[in-house]
Amino acid sequence: MVDTLANALNSIKVAELKGKQEVRVKPASKLVRETLSTMQRYGYIGEFELIDDGKSGEFAIKLLGKINNCGVINPHYSVKKKEWEKYEQRFLPGRDIGMILATTPKGIKSHAEAKEEGTGGKIMAFVY
Repeated sequence: MVDTLANALNSIKVAELKGKQEVRVKPASKLVRETLSTMQRYGYIGEFELIDDGKSGEFAIKLLGKINNCGVINPHYSVKKKEWEKYEQRFLPGRDIGMILATTPKGIKSHAEAKEEGTGGKIMAFVY
């Protein structure tokens, strides 16, 4: 079984460590697209575009050099709306550094957005 999100985040992390300006991630999926959109909104990555190769496609992502670490959190813990602090302490290096990505009833959000909206969800990745 292939974890497309884990592959995408690992490719981004390795490219950042090597100091590259761009990385291509495949296969493309809606989950990866939404995750990249959230990362872009918070300034971790630059522009990205879907390149259709006639199969599953791939994303070309501009890197900004702002990611120190990123990865998937397995298992995907269910978080209640009042438990975000506990998971911030567990997966992020410090207060107000980085973000946890979660699937919520309102789509993929950062932990800060989920706290602000007063919703819980399932955590799936971290970036800082």
